[in-house]
Amino acid sequence: MVYPLNPALMELLILTMINREDSYGYQIGQQMRQVSSMKDSTLYPVLRRLADSHYVEIYDQQYQGRNRKYYKITEAGKRQRDQMEQAWKEHIDAINKILESSQPAAEGEKV
Repeated sequence: MVYPLNPALMELLILTMINREDSYGYQIGQQMRQVSSMKDSTLYPVLRRLADSHYVEIYDQQYQGRNRKYYKITEAGKRQRDQMEQAWKEHIDAINKILESSQPAAEGEKV
């Protein structure tokens, strides 16, 4: 099952990929397709927003006679990624608590 990604989760995943290594748009899109049905028309506005927020820098590099636009995470982007990852872990913990609760609440007990 493919779950929809909200903008914050897309940003976290993209920043994480770029944190591992500088990446170009097509490469990022291919990795994102492993977990979502995101289209390029969704990806590039997110990359632009990350650049406008100074979380990534953009540079061109020649590849087989053509310029490729690469994205590199900034220090601000690393801090943002760390904060977002912490928030995501807290969110997952809260979800897991709900999923793991195997006992139905007693009558009159608050959930």
